[in-house]
Amino acid sequence: MKRLLNLLFWSVIAAAFIGPGTVTTAARAGSDFRFALAWALLFSVFACLVLLVASGRITVLTGKELGEAIRSRFSGSGWGRSVPAFAAIGIILGCAAFEAGNLLGGVAGLRLIVDASPATLTLIAGVVAALLLATGNTKWIARVAGALVAVMGAAFLVTAIRLGPDVGELLRGLLVPTIPAGGTVLVLGLVGTTVVPYNLFLGSALARDCKIEEMRWGLAVAILGGGVISLGVLVVGSALGGGLEYERLAAVLGDRLGRGAEASLAIGLFAAGFTSAVTAPLAAALTARSLLGDKDDEKWTENALRYRLVWIAVLVTGMAFGIADVRPIPVIILAQAFNGLLLPLVAVFLWIAMNDRDLLGEGLNSRFQNLVMGVVVLVCIGLGLRGLLAAVSGALRLLAGG
Repeated sequence: MKRLLNLLFWSVIAAAFIGPGTVTTAARAGSDFRFALAWALLFSVFACLVLLVASGRITVLTGKELGEAIRSRFSGSGWGRSVPAFAAIGIILGCAAFEAGNLLGGVAGLRLIVDASPATLTLIAGVVAALLLATGNTKWIARVAGALVAVMGAAFLVTAIRLGPDVGELLRGLLVPTIPAGGTVLVLGLVGTTVVPYNLFLGSALARDCKIEEMRWGLAVAILGGGVISLGVLVVGSALGGGLEYERLAAVLGDRLGRGAEASLAIGLFAAGFTSAVTAPLAAALTARSLLGDKDDEKWTENALRYRLVWIAVLVTGMAFGIADVRPIPVIILAQAFNGLLLPLVAVFLWIAMNDRDLLGEGLNSRFQNLVMGVVVLVCIGLGLRGLLAAVSGALRLLAGG
């Protein structure tokens, strides 16, 4: 029973990265290229695991969360003192900007089987998420999210298995890296929607009071499980054969597998959106606490006003845009710019920290770990630059249109 509860606890990591963005990207990859980009999904899971284990090791070995480690490193005078605040602003803005997408993604799933307005469903989902977050019990919230991940996984995986994909073709897609014409953006998208900055802070916060073996096992099962679910989404998307519209995908699945497949798709989409709608505000609050405060400070406990104001701001922002059915494009562009800078900076800091004897003592990276982590960090730098360029391009288009 303890092992099951531990698994549900760590599954919040999968809940955090399998949101509407990941579902849409994976389904689009399957729809446009069948299984040819499955290898990119495999790499993204590997990269996510490497970085999250590193952030968790810092917490377990030092008692400091990732944000606290950053704060202590840049606690001197000068511009360095603003680094934690800059990182906190970027994470909170990013979570708030994408919260609307999380809620709207969950609502899009519900609307496949429920006849109600998007505003009504968004309001209901937001209120339920607020009640869950208001409990202030991080472990309990994580386990509820983990249970919903299990529901999401079952929905997508059962549908994928019923489609009967060609196993040989799927294995080739996983093991033989190829980028078909027009597939570069989706390759970067598959990695970028899995390896996100706030997940590193979330994983570090969850590792407090854990043992190394327990942390590694929990992260490995959660992230690999999330990868299998994402692969299931890719297989489901392949049923569409070009272009991605969830209503059309539901109709195709209904024709091939019966009405039950439509319901599975709806449940999977809702669970993906709702779990991310809960974990994004949670991650924002935990990140703000580690970067700006301290877990033992009464002003930053789970029931303290500052902590609650962070997750409330993120959730309310998402609900407001969702109810108005307005995409927060300018804020998302700003968030992309922040995250485009944050991802490589946090990844590089992690790499340096894992070789800091003053911080970790004898828990330093081995040569092999450094080699593996170095490859992942280089990919993160590339993704960060791409995200920053995309944000600048989007801002220029907005200015031109205005």
